[in-house]
Amino acid sequence: MNDKSDLLSQLRIDRDEHADSASPKWPWVLGGALLLLLLVGASWALTRPDPINVETRMAKVTQARNSAASVLDATGYVTARRYATVSSKVTAKVVEVLVEEGMSVDEGQVVARLDDSNASKSLAVEQANLTLAQAQLEEIRARLIEARRVRDRVATLHQRELVSESELDVATSNYDSLKAQLSARDANVLSARRRVELQQQHLEDLVLRAPFSGVVVSKDAQPGEMISPVSAGGGFTRTGICSLVDMGSLEIEVDVNEAYIQRVFSGQPVQATLEAYPDWIIPAEVIAIVPTADRQKATVKVRVGFKELDSRVLPDMGVRVAFLEEEERRQGSSDSALLIPGSALVERNGQPVVFVVKDAVAHQRVIEARERSGGELVVLSGLEPGEHYVVDPPSRLVEGAAVSTN
Repeated sequence: MNDKSDLLSQLRIDRDEHADSASPKWPWVLGGALLLLLLVGASWALTRPDPINVETRMAKVTQARNSAASVLDATGYVTARRYATVSSKVTAKVVEVLVEEGMSVDEGQVVARLDDSNASKSLAVEQANLTLAQAQLEEIRARLIEARRVRDRVATLHQRELVSESELDVATSNYDSLKAQLSARDANVLSARRRVELQQQHLEDLVLRAPFSGVVVSKDAQPGEMISPVSAGGGFTRTGICSLVDMGSLEIEVDVNEAYIQRVFSGQPVQATLEAYPDWIIPAEVIAIVPTADRQKATVKVRVGFKELDSRVLPDMGVRVAFLEEEERRQGSSDSALLIPGSALVERNGQPVVFVVKDAVAHQRVIEARERSGGELVVLSGLEPGEHYVVDPPSRLVEGAAVSTN
């Protein structure tokens, strides 16, 4: 019996002893690790330096600015060397206008017609006078032929002593008179022919034509109005039908202060920027320097020609021009380039570097750059478009420094 009790007692589980031996230790270990991490983080936060506040810009490819390549900047206007107001040589009433603003016309194309009723009737009268003069000329020519025959017969009879000398004189005188009348009638026909041509010219003058190929920029008269080469009628008479511009003759006129005119020379490369398109740089060059100065404004007029014309260039547009150095033209100053301000470049360990910011950390980057006038640099290598660089790096900025941007 006792043996069985001993066996049962051996099989009994002591719960208190099992609980003490199976108690987990990991919560204490985890808590200690977290506490250690908090202490390390707090220590690092207290001892780390504050981020350096810097100004950054994004690197991008752009056209060379005027001021960067120019020796002189000026403003002017687009003008046309061939600009005309189509008018009439005579005062007449407008019957038909065949053009509208913006229309392209060819040289000699009819743009308007004037009232030609009086001119047509005058031409008909002169043509009739010409016909009459030609008929009178033919009459005198026939009479002259007859008078020559009479004179010859009388001369033959006079040689035979069958007629008196006075009769020969009368026949000869009649022939000479008709001969003189023939010359007069011939001159009269020529005069009548010239009067017909004059009336035809008057009639042609009532058809107004384009003096050259171009674009109509204004329509100044309507059918029914009077037009005259001079202002008349108290301002109610038009002096032109339309204004025509040869778009192929567009150029720039610039007034340059005479104190700086020595910086400008013929053939000098120029960059032109229209006020309407400030981001569009147009290559141009100096055509001529007008050899006279404006006494009142103390300026000299300079003509600048476009190297390539574009439909966006219109007469009287405002334009800014930059006169470039000859060296800039050889280096292709109008090409696209990656430009940065000169203040972004600093020297570290004897090397030109730029600080690039990525993920709030400054990274030192060695670059190769070419200096341009105007305080800008053309980056040749070491910096890629789209990267953010520090504009004016402080002296304490180093590789790996934490930064905050404006």
